[in-house]
Amino acid sequence: MSVTDHYEVLGVGRNATEAEIKKAYRSLARQYHPDANPDDADAESRFKDVANAYEVLGDPDRRARYDRFGDDGLGGQGAGPGAGPFGANLGDIFESFFGGGSPFGAGSARPGGPPRGEDLETVLEIDLRDAVFGGEQLVSVRTAVECEPCDSTGAQPGTGTSTCTECGGSGQVQRVRQSILGQMVTASVCPSCGGRGETIDSVCETCSGEGRRIETVSYTVDVPAGVDTGSTLRLTGRGAVGPRGGVSGDLYVHIDVRTHDRFERDGADLLMRQPIGLAQAALGTEITVETFESPETLLVPKGTQTGRRFRLRGHGVPLVNGRGRGDLIVELIVETPEKLSDEEADLLRQFAALRSEHVAPDDPGFFSKVKSAFK
Repeated sequence: MSVTDHYEVLGVGRNATEAEIKKAYRSLARQYHPDANPDDADAESRFKDVANAYEVLGDPDRRARYDRFGDDGLGGQGAGPGAGPFGANLGDIFESFFGGGSPFGAGSARPGGPPRGEDLETVLEIDLRDAVFGGEQLVSVRTAVECEPCDSTGAQPGTGTSTCTECGGSGQVQRVRQSILGQMVTASVCPSCGGRGETIDSVCETCSGEGRRIETVSYTVDVPAGVDTGSTLRLTGRGAVGPRGGVSGDLYVHIDVRTHDRFERDGADLLMRQPIGLAQAALGTEITVETFESPETLLVPKGTQTGRRFRLRGHGVPLVNGRGRGDLIVELIVETPEKLSDEEADLLRQFAALRSEHVAPDDPGFFSKVKSAFK
C-alpha cells in the first residue's frame, strides 16, 4: 500500500465505478483549483494530490496495478507484466527502440486518459515602482476553460459515452511489426478515441466534443518585490483546461519592467542624475533628493565636480531570493547657465578676473568674428 491512498484523496471506495471516480475528481478539482483559492498553498497541494490520484484511478490499467502493488506498481519496479530482473519495465525499453508498447501485452503499455491541458505564456508589463515594491497585478489570457453545459464531458447534456469499438475501451491498439528481432507486437494510442477508451454518442453543441471552450480569463498575479525584466512567474493549474476533464496546464508570466523617466536600474541598485547649479557645486549646498519612499537630504561639499556620485544606502531594489536591498546612487550634473542677465555676467567677469581666467570680451560682434574665421 502506498503512503498516499488515492482512493482516500478522491473520497471514494475501492469498489467505486469509473463514473463515480470521475465525478469525485471534478468536484474536488473545482473545490481546490488555484483560481478559486488564490495564494492558498494548502489548496494548491490538495489540487495536485487530486490530479495525481485521478491520473492513477481514472485509467483502468493503472488502477489495476495500483490495487495490486500500490505506487510501486506504477513505476515498473518489479510489478506487473513485463517487469525486468533489474526493476525496469520492458514496455518502456521496447517503446524506446520500436516506438510502441511491450510485446508482453497491453498490461505494460502506457496508460491513456484525458490529456493534460496546454501550458500558456503571457507577458506582464509593470512600472519600476511595482518591480521595487511588488504587489498584485492583473493579467488576461485567451485560454481553454471548462464547458459548463456538458460538465466537461464533451457529450450533449442528457447523453453519454460508449466504449470505443476500435480499442475495446483500453485506449490502445496493438499492431504486429517486423523488426530485427523478428515479429513484434506494439501498442499505440487509439486513433479513434485518443486514448480515452470511449467515444461520445452525441457531441456537445457548445464545445464540439472538446469538453472545453475558449475565452479570455483574468488572473491576479502576486508579483514579488525585486523582480526584473526576464523574470518568470509560474502559476500552477492556471493554464488551459485539458480536453474532457483533463487536468489544467500551467501559466508562465514573463515580466517586462518599463523604463522610468528618472531612475535607471543596475542589478539591485538604482541610479539617478541630479542637476545642481554652478554656484552650488562651487560653494557646497544641501539638496533634497526624491526617492521611491520619501524625500532624502543630500549634503553637497564645496568644489563638487560634475559626475560625482553619492550613495543612499537601502533605497534601491530588494533582493528577490535573499534579504537586504540595493542602494540609490545619485550622480550630480553641474549645470552651466545658458542665459545671463547683465548683472550676472558682470559678476562672473569679476570672478574670472580674480582667478586670472581669460574669458570672451563683452562684445556682441566677437562670436560672429570667430564663426567667420572657421568658414
